[in-house]
Amino acid sequence: MKQKKVYVVPHSHWDREWYFTIEDSNLLLVENMDRLMDVMEKDPNYTGYVFDAQSSIIDEYLKIRPEEKERLASLIQDKRIFVGPWYTQADSLLVNKESLIRNLLYGTRIAEKMGHSMNVGYLPDIFGQNTYLPSIFNEFGIDYSILQRGLYTDQLKGDLNFTWKSPDGKSVKANNIYFGYGPGKFLSDDQDYMEERLLPILDKISALNKSTDNLLLPAGGDQVLVREHFPETVKALNEKDDKHEYILSDYETFMNETFDEADRFTNEIEGELIATQKSRIHNTIRSQRYDIKKLNDVAEKKLIHELEPLGSIASTLGLRYPNVWLDEMWKMLFDVHAHDSIGGCNSDDTNQEIVNRLTKVIRMADGCLNLLKKQITEAVSRNLKNDSILVLFQLLPTPFEGSQDAILFTREKAFSVKDLEGNTVEMDILNQDYMSGGKTIVVTAEGEKQVEAPGYYRNEVLLQNLELPAMGYQTYEIFDGVEASTEKPGQVDKTKIENDHLVIFVEDESLKIVMKSNGQIIPDFLTFENVADAGDSYDFSPLKGDEPIYSRVQSVNVSAKKGVQMMNVEHELHVPANLEERESGIRTKELVIQSTFELRTGEDFLRVTHNVNNDVKDHRVRVLLQTSLVQPEHSFGDQGFSFIQRPTVNPYMASWKEQKFAEAPVPIYPLENIAGATDGKLTAAVVTKGIKEYQLIKETGELALTLFRSVGLLGRDDLEWRPGRASGINNKVVYTPDAQMQGEMTFDYAVHFSESYDERALFKTIDCYNDHAVSYQKQTLNTFEERLDRFEIPYPVTALPASFSLMQTSNANVFCSSMKQAHDDRAIMIRLFNPSTQEQKVQLLGEHIQSITQTTLDEKNGIEMNDDVTVPSKGYVTLKLTTKVDVQ
Repeated sequence: MKQKKVYVVPHSHWDREWYFTIEDSNLLLVENMDRLMDVMEKDPNYTGYVFDAQSSIIDEYLKIRPEEKERLASLIQDKRIFVGPWYTQADSLLVNKESLIRNLLYGTRIAEKMGHSMNVGYLPDIFGQNTYLPSIFNEFGIDYSILQRGLYTDQLKGDLNFTWKSPDGKSVKANNIYFGYGPGKFLSDDQDYMEERLLPILDKISALNKSTDNLLLPAGGDQVLVREHFPETVKALNEKDDKHEYILSDYETFMNETFDEADRFTNEIEGELIATQKSRIHNTIRSQRYDIKKLNDVAEKKLIHELEPLGSIASTLGLRYPNVWLDEMWKMLFDVHAHDSIGGCNSDDTNQEIVNRLTKVIRMADGCLNLLKKQITEAVSRNLKNDSILVLFQLLPTPFEGSQDAILFTREKAFSVKDLEGNTVEMDILNQDYMSGGKTIVVTAEGEKQVEAPGYYRNEVLLQNLELPAMGYQTYEIFDGVEASTEKPGQVDKTKIENDHLVIFVEDESLKIVMKSNGQIIPDFLTFENVADAGDSYDFSPLKGDEPIYSRVQSVNVSAKKGVQMMNVEHELHVPANLEERESGIRTKELVIQSTFELRTGEDFLRVTHNVNNDVKDHRVRVLLQTSLVQPEHSFGDQGFSFIQRPTVNPYMASWKEQKFAEAPVPIYPLENIAGATDGKLTAAVVTKGIKEYQLIKETGELALTLFRSVGLLGRDDLEWRPGRASGINNKVVYTPDAQMQGEMTFDYAVHFSESYDERALFKTIDCYNDHAVSYQKQTLNTFEERLDRFEIPYPVTALPASFSLMQTSNANVFCSSMKQAHDDRAIMIRLFNPSTQEQKVQLLGEHIQSITQTTLDEKNGIEMNDDVTVPSKGYVTLKLTTKVDVQ
């Protein structure tokens, strides 16, 4: 009897796009799928083929071959072709947690409708694993995960099979494909191949499987065509190898048979997986091609924070939820979220398509938002019999108190905003522009005539001391020609800005910040750092002998309103133009960074915007924010539904070359929304919009945010932090001049200081800065600010109340991750999470809620809730609501 069983799994790893375009990929897909189905039908011994766990291939294939649907479905249902649970293989460290959940929601539904969704959270190639993936898989009813990257060998403790656990305690059974997804790609019974390649690999895999004789051998590669000879090759190998029994199999069968005894594997692994020992993680890819990181952040937030909750409110008021449009937008985003796409390690042609795709999603979302806001506002206006109103929408299930931005159009320079009880709303006019009314065409008996239209004002305002109802809206009236009675600011100090919490000032050509609560002054608060980047699209690489160049303050300008104070600061860096100049010690370029610092009344954080017009190549720009913490050992960052802790010095860094790591384990980390540091007495944190990479520097206590990298090659050999071959394709140099990021860029983030460490306060800061609110003014002066305003649309036949709240959560320590319509019916789904270390009880309050069912991420089944809902520590709950609103 043979000692070991080798599960040979034929598969194709299907990159949606990369150095090739998505059109190239889809052309290959149709050809390869045609051949695959022919082979599977002709050879019953070809028992299974894994198509990379992606359901997007079904959509793309059936667009071209709709007549093959039943044929493909039959092979999927018979578990011979495996698709799902993903829609695309998303980079789990660069996208919103909700994007990962939706990716699986669409992926599993599409696969199930075709017959079967693979019961394995398959992660063959993404650059590191999100700490909440086990929990997310678990809540989709997925029992297993197979992954390649991110593990240290000593974490495995001699077993490639283990339990992978999330911070909330949920877990899946997992396997690490130690040699990646391609060790059996060229499987053969040739004697030389067996002795030189196959058997040594199997011996190594066997040595790392102390608790089982089952060995997994993935047999595939990138965009590969089905290997028709595999059944015969497996048969021949069994005849030649006395030690191993080879079977042609699939990942589900391997995991089911390997984990048949629950207590066989005792090793448990927790946390995000970003180890660089065996596989490259490309830790600095988070700052590559900032253009798509920024656009993706905008697109995700428009869908998750604005359109879905507004659509949910609208649907309960009798309007149509934009589910068909959202389906299209999400699928376009899933294509962007594929790891080679959102990572930015792609050709210029591919990246331009990604930019176009994201721009299209943003336009579509804006259009849907425009329609819904306009329809609701018209129905409110009909009820009030007033055509000059402003509706402010609060899109979180908590009441809002504070200030909100809005754009208002008025006939007169002087105007006021009042609530419906006649109270004037305090506001600051941040910017006011007179606009020509243009000309209108009037048709007369004598023909068309052009008539001059009166001009008007476009006003950017900050409305203050607002109180908005939870998950709903409030209406205000606008009065032309009435001066708003707002208190004017006193004498403006040209050297500083301040509010109740912070003071910012410039002294000795450096920025300083003061915490008013304890009087602590943080000197050299903000500096820009510029260094050479001798890397490629995958990895930053330092240039030997290069020294950082730091910024100096050139000019300062302060402006103040009653509710907001702003400081404009210009920094300048004298830098080399490219790598050649750096190597020669020449500096011919002035890199100018314009910054705006904004402090609003009532906010405990500083809003920061940087503008750069980059004409320098082969460099990296970071902003260094002084935390004033002494020798911090750890930073923290949010990931999924809580915070995780990361070391400022990676213990493997000292000996990574001697241990032959795939790349240096540099302590540079991804962030979803926020990163910071604390010593328990002082906490410093930054909330970012589109900035996805940070490092906490232990020696100085500085929190470094990478604003952007500028590098023009897709791959490069022998980098300082990544020895050996170029990543990706290594037999051709692919130049990517667009990745040099020439041109204008804007960077936004907020800085928060506090005298304690409170997870709930930090997540509240994230919500406040991300601004889950939209507004709409009914007016006829300007029909171009929101693109669909100039067109006629159908309005609801009913009138709507001037104020509305769909629901409110009873516990401010519980946060809302998303609110949307259910995938398969018209119920409302709301996801609540608890980042703290204690479980929380919460109720959903609201007269419009008829029933509440607690379900899972896959939105199936559920238990009706009549009492408080328990949200576990560092966990989340998904609730399905039936609602009813009576409107006139």
